[in-house]
This record gives sequence, C-alpha cells and structure tokens, in this order.
Amino acid sequence: MSKKDKIEEEQIINEQENVQVEENQEVEAEVVKEEPTTEELLQTEKDKFLRLFAEFENYKKRTSRERIELFKTAGQEVMTSLLPIIDDFERALSHIEDDKEAEELRKGVLLIYQKFYNTLEQKGLSKLETNAGDLFDAEIHEAITQIPAPSEDMKGKVIDCVEKGYKLGDKIIRYPKVVIGQ
Repeated sequence: MSKKDKIEEEQIINEQENVQVEENQEVEAEVVKEEPTTEELLQTEKDKFLRLFAEFENYKKRTSRERIELFKTAGQEVMTSLLPIIDDFERALSHIEDDKEAEELRKGVLLIYQKFYNTLEQKGLSKLETNAGDLFDAEIHEAITQIPAPSEDMKGKVIDCVEKGYKLGDKIIRYPKVVIGQ
C-alpha cells in the first residue's frame, strides 16, 4: 500500500468519524429537550381542567334532559294499553245514540267516558285530529289501504279514519289508521 492510499484511507476514516460525531450530537440534542416551564405546566393543567369541567356540565345537561323526557313518557306503556278502552267507549257511545230508549244509559256512559278521557288528558294524552279530506302525511298517518278516490280532488287525501291517533306530550304513541284515495 502506498502513502497515497494510506492518506486517502485516513481521510475516509476521518470523514466517517466526523459524520458519526455529528449524528451523535443530533441524537443528544433530541434527547436533551427543554424542560417545560412552570407557566406552561400550569396552562396545560388549566386546559385539562376546563375541558373536564365542560364535559361534566354537558353530562349534567344531557342527563337532566333524559330524565325530563323519561318523566314525560313514563306512562306511555300504560297510556297505550288504555287506548283500546277509549275506542270501546267511543263505539259504545255511537251505538247508544241510535237507541232513544237507553237515554239514561247513554248519559252514564258519556259521563264515565268524559271523566276517564279528561284524566288521561291531564296526564298529557291528546288526540291527533284526522278528518276526511285532509292531505295524507306519512309522518303522522298510517295508511292501511287505498281505494279509488270518489272525486279527482280527493286523490292522495284521507278518505276515512279507521282508528284515531294519539300523542303523549310531543310523541305520537299511536298513529291514526286511515284510508286514502288513489
């Protein structure tokens, strides 16, 4: 090996060592990071606290909303089971009206029906008014059948209401069953 080769080899080794030293310095610089100041730590903790506080406030609001909703609809199952009784009262009243001999019976049944229905209204029950000629709305009506419309202007409208609908508060608990014209 000549002197020239030895010099070149030493230069290559020196360059490699310099590169290694530079890499070590970069690694050390990455390892030695600045310690966060007390103000930065305090600000970080304040941010965490504010986020946690806001999350807790949202939780309280959501649970109170859910509780109010639960109280509003707590009687939904009971109300739904009482709706057929209201239907039976209404059918009985419509049949008793035809019989003039049972006037006292009609008055008694009407009195019981009104008292029963008023009690349910006080608990939040209300009728969904549906009349013949109303425009059919799939959001609030349940179509059970379609029949040919008696006139052109009755197409897509309610022809007859077979079963009344009811709401408990703002929630529909039974959709009115209607016949629509096609």
